[in-house]
Amino acid sequence: MNRSSIDGEGTRHVPLCSRTVELERQGGDEHLRVSDREREQVVELLGQAAAEGRLTLDEYAERAGAAHSAVTRGELARLTHDLPTGLPHRAPASPSTTGGSERVIAIFASESRTGAWPVPERLEARAVFGDCQIELQDAQLQHEVTRIEATAMFGSVTVRVPEGVDVRMTGMAVFGSKESKLRGPVAAGAPIIEIRCQVAFGSVTVEPPRKRKRWW
Repeated sequence: MNRSSIDGEGTRHVPLCSRTVELERQGGDEHLRVSDREREQVVELLGQAAAEGRLTLDEYAERAGAAHSAVTRGELARLTHDLPTGLPHRAPASPSTTGGSERVIAIFASESRTGAWPVPERLEARAVFGDCQIELQDAQLQHEVTRIEATAMFGSVTVRVPEGVDVRMTGMAVFGSKESKLRGPVAAGAPIIEIRCQVAFGSVTVEPPRKRKRWW
């Protein structure tokens, strides 16, 4: 069942993805001009799809730009025709663990992983219009190599590591940054943390611990 809302001016708003289905069935609204609110609804949906892995970074950036410049409902409908219906919610996603991996996702919210927690071999951090904080300074680095997939789209991912670890950053940043603020030497036999970055209008940053703490 589709839901609608009425704003302070008495205007009835129908969720955009419901309009997408209606446009395909009726074909009557595709030439109507869209509002800023409708454009933002589509950008939210695209951000949710990117966070779930349904869209690549390049696809998200291209569609989000097209959404902001869209004039008619038909143009917006074409940007979401291959995505599941339903608008994204703004509640933060809780960390989830599956076997040797863990995901920390922040969509229009802030999410963090802190404390003396056992770090899996693979960690995925995604920030879409949000902020992810991954603190490894007190964590248990159980593997010789820990791999972190860090994606920031109009958001930020910060990884705080203990002194002496070997951090290796790769990936790309488009209208954003990926930066390591570590200055100390790498200790012999230290664990390796590989961070693969995908950044669009955001940042991925590696920082030293809040207090001086070594990995051993």
